[in-house]
Amino acid sequence: MDFYGWIQLTVFISLLLLLTKPIGLYLYRVLDIQGRTFLDPALKPVERLFYRLFRLDPDKEQDWKSYTLSIIVFSLTGLLLTYGILRLQHLLPLNPQDLGPVSPDLAFNTAISFTTNTNWQNYAGESTLSYFSQMVGLTFHNFVSAAVGIAVATVLVRGIARHTTKTVGNFWVDLVRINLYLLLPLCFVFAVFLVSQGVIQNFKPYEKAVLIEPGTAEIPKKDINGKEIKDEKGNPVIERLEVNSQLIPQGPVASQVAIKMLGTNGGGFFNANAAHPYENPTPLSNFLQMLSIFLIPSGLTYYLGRMVKKQQHGWAIWSAMALLFFAALLVCWYAETSGNPRLHALGINQATGNMEGKEVRFGIFNSALFAVITTDASCGAVNSMHDSFTPLGGLITLFNIQLGGVVFGGAGAGLYGMLTFVVLAIFLAGLMIGRTPEYLGKKIDAYDVKVSVLAMLISIFCILGFSGAALVGKWGLNTLGNTGPHGLSEILYAYSSAAGNNGSAFAGLAGNSLWYNTTLGLAMLFGRFFVIVPVMALAGNMAKKKLVPLTGGTFPVWGITFTLILVGTILIVGALTFLPALAMGPVVEHFLMIKSALIY
Repeated sequence: MDFYGWIQLTVFISLLLLLTKPIGLYLYRVLDIQGRTFLDPALKPVERLFYRLFRLDPDKEQDWKSYTLSIIVFSLTGLLLTYGILRLQHLLPLNPQDLGPVSPDLAFNTAISFTTNTNWQNYAGESTLSYFSQMVGLTFHNFVSAAVGIAVATVLVRGIARHTTKTVGNFWVDLVRINLYLLLPLCFVFAVFLVSQGVIQNFKPYEKAVLIEPGTAEIPKKDINGKEIKDEKGNPVIERLEVNSQLIPQGPVASQVAIKMLGTNGGGFFNANAAHPYENPTPLSNFLQMLSIFLIPSGLTYYLGRMVKKQQHGWAIWSAMALLFFAALLVCWYAETSGNPRLHALGINQATGNMEGKEVRFGIFNSALFAVITTDASCGAVNSMHDSFTPLGGLITLFNIQLGGVVFGGAGAGLYGMLTFVVLAIFLAGLMIGRTPEYLGKKIDAYDVKVSVLAMLISIFCILGFSGAALVGKWGLNTLGNTGPHGLSEILYAYSSAAGNNGSAFAGLAGNSLWYNTTLGLAMLFGRFFVIVPVMALAGNMAKKKLVPLTGGTFPVWGITFTLILVGTILIVGALTFLPALAMGPVVEHFLMIKSALIY
């Protein structure tokens, strides 16, 4: 835990804090149909054109059920479109490498993954997808899935801010305005910056580079259909190949990287994701990519305070998120800096800590910071391999996701997930003091608590239910890279990442199989849309409530007391739910790791 790491952490938090208000104010104007932005002269005619093309009345609002139905219909239509593109990519343009169609189960998994803002990738992008599939099939979803998350958070905030009304906005208007005024301009500026740092953006065929030192490689032999040839015992037939050259992938990378970070998507153009020098070439690009992940989620907390006319409440939410983030980072950073006692016992010097799976150009602090940010924010982009972290470092990334991605969280998803915890925290506080719980002048009733808890239970069921099924089935263990507690962590991480719409992975699990593609796809689908429905129901119920006057006994939803109660509620719910599974995975692995130090 070096001095330069502390300086960078201070700069990061300071910049995030400074940008929260201006981004929040801009969101307030974008998400208000009557709001004016500095981009209006250029974009207002385009906005009106969209309304005419789709025959939309921007002043006509929807109730929560109609709004939710619009989200589901739009998302499922996009899912089918992307599935078709992946299956037919060999017939579509912008495929200079003549890549074949994606298999049905992988196309199913990938289409759901990007539709749900998860971006779980059971494939290597540079060897599987054409430029057309990357741009039209995936980048399109990076924009609209992020917009859907922001729209749901907006509806919940509107429901809290409004009273005695049935309407919560118009999905189609919100979708147009979020993309047109927020995501597209931000991504254009960020993509240009990334190009200036060395991120590529082209449509060239892959470059063939001649190796200075040729070598040999042993690979499974395949038939003309691309399937592995096996001997009489069922083992793959190995052939030796002389390697004299290497293909250097090209493509429209910067445009996808910009939205994958700002939209908290995470899906990389390359298999190595943000560890690849074409996606993340410099320390400055690395720092700003991390900052961009938190940018919109942080601004939404200020937007919340502005909408409910109680800015202290927005800052209290921000403080709770920042406190959880800081605590997680300290544990992860310390664990990775301490290294592995077993390697120390073998006489291997680990003065710099655990560098396995990390880029030397980023080092331990930037790897730990990136890992905590991306799992806090349900982003999924990685600049190091979480599978290679120490057990405690890996536990932090896993637990961050299992908390529901509410520590700043995904674009919109973090705020609406956090607000369900706010409802639960206020309910518990009301029970403790013997008063009917109130939230910003509205009574919290049984319906509010039930739908909030339902949103949490759906994610919990998907994580533990699918993980349990994989652990007892042969299909779940056949492609597992490790046995013992680390193998358990790999499976648990996969379904936590899927249900939490994160998308990062413990790389030891080979998920590109029929069973994993299907079950992970279902976990992503349930973890997104089955959570959105109760959140929207909460928004609709809050919007129709009457305001009650504040009294001396009203629990204030700002200040240190509220922030600590909210943090405690999040940790208790997460700890009580997932501690048994975590104890059998990373906790046991940690004690196995330090056992050598105790013996020697």
